[in-house]
Amino acid sequence: MTDRSRARRSAPRPETSPPALAITVRAQSRQWRTLGNLAVLRALVTQATQAALAVSPLQPLDGAELSLLLTDDRRIRIVNRDWRGFDKATNVLSFPAAPPDRIATSPMLGDIAVAYETIEREAQAEGKSLADHLSHLVIHGLLHLLGEDHESEAEAQRMESLEVAALARLGIADPYADGELVARPQANAPASPQAPLSPQAPNRDQPPRS
Repeated sequence: MTDRSRARRSAPRPETSPPALAITVRAQSRQWRTLGNLAVLRALVTQATQAALAVSPLQPLDGAELSLLLTDDRRIRIVNRDWRGFDKATNVLSFPAAPPDRIATSPMLGDIAVAYETIEREAQAEGKSLADHLSHLVIHGLLHLLGEDHESEAEAQRMESLEVAALARLGIADPYADGELVARPQANAPASPQAPLSPQAPNRDQPPRS
């Protein structure tokens, strides 16, 4: 019996790289300078998006555009009030550009807005670094753009597990180990019309998500 040489045997397939996004990062508040200049912020955001894409079941079009707005509590409260009906600041809002069945072909992925003061307070209360918490919320926001949600218990558990897996790729500990960070459904929540985050942003087909 003739045995094939090892050199001719099939080699393991390398892990498929996630698609590259065209990311625009804009700092609307000077408070974000505590984490570094725009290049530092962009690098942190890019690492978080790559980690999220690596675990997401749905993948966007290669080169799809993603806009990230680093803002403050005052401005995000206005957006949250006008487009979600909640007159309060929140940590992150996502504006999907396409429904899940069109994500793979849409040149626009969507927008994410993150408020500095809120996530700074959360990071301090949870004993974690601001950079790690920002990474978590970017991952959370991007998973929303990729069709994930937490309107039901099952959806929330699925989304949390994806976040934990993405954070592990960045060496960040499980944020849900001691409790829940994903907001559960609210009774009698108002309808959520959508709007762009800035005059330059395109119109969105989907409601914003937090």
